[in-house]
Amino acid sequence: MTDQKRTEQIVAEEGAQLDFSRDMSYGDYLHLDQILSAQHPLSPAHDELLFIVQHQTSELWMKLMLHELRAAIRSVAGDDLHSAFKMLSRVSRIMEQLVGAWSVLSTMTPPEYTAIRPYLSNSSGFQSAQYRCIEFALGNKNAAMLKPHAHHPARLAEVDAAWRAPSVYDEALRLMKRSGIDMPADRLERDWTLPYEASDAVHQAWLVVYRDPKQHWDLYQLGEKLVDLEDAFRLWRFRHVTTVERVIGFKRGTGGTGGVSYLRKMLDVVLFPELWRIRTEL
Repeated sequence: MTDQKRTEQIVAEEGAQLDFSRDMSYGDYLHLDQILSAQHPLSPAHDELLFIVQHQTSELWMKLMLHELRAAIRSVAGDDLHSAFKMLSRVSRIMEQLVGAWSVLSTMTPPEYTAIRPYLSNSSGFQSAQYRCIEFALGNKNAAMLKPHAHHPARLAEVDAAWRAPSVYDEALRLMKRSGIDMPADRLERDWTLPYEASDAVHQAWLVVYRDPKQHWDLYQLGEKLVDLEDAFRLWRFRHVTTVERVIGFKRGTGGTGGVSYLRKMLDVVLFPELWRIRTEL
């Protein structure tokens, strides 16, 4: 076979492999036409596309985070810790992606944001239903956070369900009881819509686990996965605060919050207090 014939044969074979007219393609599977056509800047500013893509991709990561976090909670409730560990680790890694994403948005300067801000009206990340479900699944319950979703029944129902359900930490404490660790009754059945409050008895329970990790290896591992999770969540929150301050200073947020002042208060929220407190005594 001549070189020309060989080349013609290769081109013909590869051409057949590149014909996706009859099969599902990459773009079909991912619905890229819909995703890539979902960006609709309202201002003439060049930088608005960055702002839109930043928040849309964050919502996609949060969708996956909720998928994993909810499954992890079910796994803890069902004593399937091996599955829960994998899912909780994945949630922490997703948060790392979200931390990195703030670095991209921080390239937007104050004048660039000012150019698009009037076009945002009252829209704000504060109104993200998925973020609120994440907060609730992690135990930071607040009935007032249902109100931003009252105008959208389906969205409100999802947030309300997360508000009423046990958090990942609530299920962890119930698992400890099932594993033979003394746990106060008021932590096993309580009003799940209320934020978790630290308990000396729970503190002592975690000390039992951490003082003999070989004896309580699975619970010890669960405690460390939860600390990893809160560590990553703190970094995500902190990066959010610093990026907002860098871009808008101390202006009020578009959703009506105090902006940076509100976000800084959130930095003080501790989700799993006993897991942090025990470190002083070990």
